[in-house]
Amino acid sequence: MPSIAEAPSLGAGLRRAREMSGKTFDELSAVTRVHKKYLIALEQGEHSILPSRVFTLGYVRAYASALGIDEQLAVERYKREAPDGDKVAPLQPPTGVAFAEVRRQSPRVIAAAAALILAVVGWNVFQRVNLMRAEAPAAIVETPESWTLGAVPGQADGLTEISLGAPRPAPADQTVPAMYLTPGLEAQLLGIEAEDPEATAAAVAAARGRPPVQAAFNPRGAVYGADSTSSQVTLQARKATTLVVRHADGRVLFARQLAAGEAWRAPVGVPATVDASEPDAIGVYLNGESDGVLAATLTPLAQLNAKAERAARAAAAQAEAEARAEAARRAAAAPQPQSGGQAPAAGLAAPAIVSPIGDPAPSTVG
Repeated sequence: MPSIAEAPSLGAGLRRAREMSGKTFDELSAVTRVHKKYLIALEQGEHSILPSRVFTLGYVRAYASALGIDEQLAVERYKREAPDGDKVAPLQPPTGVAFAEVRRQSPRVIAAAAALILAVVGWNVFQRVNLMRAEAPAAIVETPESWTLGAVPGQADGLTEISLGAPRPAPADQTVPAMYLTPGLEAQLLGIEAEDPEATAAAVAAARGRPPVQAAFNPRGAVYGADSTSSQVTLQARKATTLVVRHADGRVLFARQLAAGEAWRAPVGVPATVDASEPDAIGVYLNGESDGVLAATLTPLAQLNAKAERAARAAAAQAEAEARAEAARRAAAAPQPQSGGQAPAAGLAAPAIVSPIGDPAPSTVG
């Protein structure tokens, strides 16, 4: 392989080496990973096609290595022959736009645009002319008598005295119908007759004496702890808070960061203490009815269970008393049965007593 220094130029030396190797540009491009047009530009000395100087030096080194030429000599030869990279390349006219063709087609484009504008304007003018009509004469020859201001048909002078009465009140904006009561609804719900004033007054007095019904427990999340059939106390989080329940010996029975709506059912007969970081965030439900919130941070669980037991016994006693009063009221309102039958009238014979032998016994009536 001849030395690159003996060639008249770098491009001539690269071309001669390529011809002697018998390789094509496609093969050398695949080996060097350099585009084919850059290899051709190096052989022909077209430096304007090549990229920046740093990349071109890499291409020269790779091309010389693929052809078996000294890489360093090829790079030095390119530096001597190629223009300095610091100098700005001469400006070239822009390519890709045929200004002469644009100038030649401009009159046609302008004429087509003008024709389109004239067509739109003409169409609008034509539509407006069609909508404009000449004013036609009125079909009424003379004004009717009834159209004259202040005139009344049949009166020549057209003047009539009109009197106005007192203004009427404005109509009501809304009329509320009378409340409808379903017949028999009171007797079905309260067990009393609507026509019985005494029974109605007694039912109202009994309802006033009862304690108000508290809000019922409404599970709005997961419910932990004991089963609903074996628990009388339920603690529900009104907002996100921490609830810890410890045994008397310090062992943790339940501990959790409760979300709003989550609840815990307390077991019965377990000596434990409820520890709530925010007592007002824990709602207390006894036997399914609301009992407010925890009173303190530490609350004995036995205290809550005892309160729930007392409330359950009081509710049962009240229900039993109401049932007895209702039974007594119904018994008093029921019609009294008549007394026993009348004694047989005097002079009538008593029924005969049958003797053991079948003969009738003699009558004993005097």
